[in-house]
Amino acid sequence: MSKNLTSRAEDYSKWYNELVVKADLAENSAVRGCMVIKPYGYAIWEKMQAELDRMFKETGHQNAYFPLFVPKSLFEAEEKNAEGFAKECAVVTHYRLQNDPDNPGKLRVDPEAKLEEELVVRPTSEAIIWSTYKGWIQSYRDLPILINQWANVVRWEMRTRLFLRTAEFLWQEGHTAHETRSEALAEAQLMNQVYADFAENFMAIPVIQGVKTESERFAGAEETYCIEALMQDGKALQAGTSHFLGQNFAKAFDVKFTNNEGKLDYVWATSWGVSTRLVGALIMTHSDDKGLVLPPNLAPIQVVIVPIHKTDEQLKQIGDVAKNLITEFKSKGISCKYDDRTTQRPGAKFAQYELQGVPLRIAIGPKDLENKTVELARRDTLSKENVALDGLADKIDGLLKEIQDTLFKKALDFRNSHLTKVDTFEEFKTVLNSKTGFISAHWDGSPETEDKIKELTKATIRCVPLDQEKEAGACVFTGKPSVGRVLFAKAY
Repeated sequence: MSKNLTSRAEDYSKWYNELVVKADLAENSAVRGCMVIKPYGYAIWEKMQAELDRMFKETGHQNAYFPLFVPKSLFEAEEKNAEGFAKECAVVTHYRLQNDPDNPGKLRVDPEAKLEEELVVRPTSEAIIWSTYKGWIQSYRDLPILINQWANVVRWEMRTRLFLRTAEFLWQEGHTAHETRSEALAEAQLMNQVYADFAENFMAIPVIQGVKTESERFAGAEETYCIEALMQDGKALQAGTSHFLGQNFAKAFDVKFTNNEGKLDYVWATSWGVSTRLVGALIMTHSDDKGLVLPPNLAPIQVVIVPIHKTDEQLKQIGDVAKNLITEFKSKGISCKYDDRTTQRPGAKFAQYELQGVPLRIAIGPKDLENKTVELARRDTLSKENVALDGLADKIDGLLKEIQDTLFKKALDFRNSHLTKVDTFEEFKTVLNSKTGFISAHWDGSPETEDKIKELTKATIRCVPLDQEKEAGACVFTGKPSVGRVLFAKAY
């Protein structure tokens, strides 16, 4: 299976596309620009969902659900947001089909069934949620509102790639309402930190936290916080964003509350989200030319047991051992699969689980039964060893933690070795075209300079790092004064 994969060095984009399909994660659908997420790919997304949902609830958030359709008048109420998403919107104009009198057996849109007002298929839910919050909020006693929604959204994309950019995708979107500016700012920063903790501790992906420049900011936000990750091809990927919306949406939808001094004021807001794009980030951070490499925390199957046998009796004996092992593994919270299919040879099974990134593989044959040992193979290092059956569950438990840490360290070392400081535009272009990765450079703060650099190099400012040191310098492009370095990169 993996032998048919294009190598990353040969064509990184082709390698990625092939891997998503061959590893059975997703495929293109009959609907242009949309994908079918297959069970194995969805199982990874479910593990992401479960952990994020736990983290959200630990920070006081509750789940709710709001409509897929947004009346156009509501959508355009916050002008910057509407303008920012207008070109990506799918719009419902009619509510009924009818038999086509000119083409028997075919349907057409009923011309008499035109909606009085068009409905936008949500590209994001601020409009419908804030129109709802108007009825929920009257007093400071009604605040804060801390709501999260698991949903799908549609953003009409012309050039799509599985998981990374599709017309419809799955995500979560948090929408919170607060009494004060400082409270809302703290919420936006907190959720960005939650995303960073999730990426690093669960996905084993090191990220840089920062704020977006004005031109890269979410439409309708006063500040956008983000986490930026670096993929193996040296391109950056925005892995999550958290927005401080100020009072923009409260003013657009007239959401006021009586404060504890008896005065009317507009509510302060945030929104934040991550999507199935994280599955793409996971693939491009850890995987290799043989297939997926999954961090144990996210692997749908953490351990697979493959029997090596010639007779039915041997298969039964190995099955008894495997059954006991699975019971021990489950008691430690380890997910395990016993693959006793007789329609596939062991070699084909090994290739499948290598391609699908299962962290640990156990092979058991007749000699192993005699010696009370198993062959244990690691997916991350491709190493094998013979280990005793006695105490195997404890060893597996320790190895899974080790693999998780090893994958993070490997990705961190790569990121750090591809973060380069430059002081001239010539250096900037050289690093961008040869070494790639994040480029730390001075910028004069003007959108004109930002746009010109993007036009000349296709690199954008990924973020102004939150831990940016105040350092006087000269803009890498104009030579004008700069107060600190920002991170540039080509990005997905």
